[in-house]
Amino acid sequence: MKKKVVCFGEALWDNFPDYKEIGGAPLNVAYHLNKLGVDTQFITRVGGDEMGRQIIEFIDELGFDNSLIQIDKKFNTGEVNISLDKSKSANYIIKYPCAWDKIQVLDNYIEVVENSDFFVFGSLVSRDIVSKETLLKLISHANFKVFDVNIREPYYDFDLISFLMQESNMIKFNEEEIERISKDLGIVSNSIENKMLEISKITNTEFVCLTLGDKGVVFYDSKFHYQDAIKIKVLNTVGAGDSFLAMIIEGMISNISVKLFLKRAVNLSAYVCSKNGPNPDYNKDQF
Repeated sequence: MKKKVVCFGEALWDNFPDYKEIGGAPLNVAYHLNKLGVDTQFITRVGGDEMGRQIIEFIDELGFDNSLIQIDKKFNTGEVNISLDKSKSANYIIKYPCAWDKIQVLDNYIEVVENSDFFVFGSLVSRDIVSKETLLKLISHANFKVFDVNIREPYYDFDLISFLMQESNMIKFNEEEIERISKDLGIVSNSIENKMLEISKITNTEFVCLTLGDKGVVFYDSKFHYQDAIKIKVLNTVGAGDSFLAMIIEGMISNISVKLFLKRAVNLSAYVCSKNGPNPDYNKDQF
């Protein structure tokens, strides 16, 4: 039987200094899963404005079921102002409140989540009580839960992130996120591997994935797996981790080796870094 994935969370516009792109971490993951041939659905909320209409058009073009997309008559579609530093890493100013802060539980959501094999979510969507309560409700009905930690100041709630980690089957961090959370958990080791191992033990999470930028990635599933990064000319890093996560999920669904899906995931994320915007076009056979 074909595996199904549901992604939950923010859909928004990334406003770069000289252009804008549709994005949001869970939407980016859903986009790449769809490109990779995975049966994917996406739950979000947009405003009843022109920006929201364009996001719905974008989602329609991907072939997603737009009955899972809510339209808010009060709050506008989300926007993020992004600046890039000298290394092309992104800094974010995230507007609040906006439509994706107010995602409600619709009648069909629980059934959709129950009938899916993977449920993918991040921490940013829980910054508002409405979307937070919806997330917690859906998590309780999910099968395999993939938590993409997205620490964006000032929206950092350690107690909530700790709870979400304990609820999850797989956790993905970047280097800054695992350092912050390890410190708050009281993990004193300087070793990346020890941090991942301790987090796995504390949260009872089987799979832990860590992206390290140009230093590659580490994946833990009772043993450690490593993959070097690819040297490329980086235009920006927005969405690179989301494409990486999508390829990890696709690899798990396809039941291929960890070595192979890590290599493919690094190749895809490098490709995204070489393009403007988080969701460039490509053919899955490229990777």
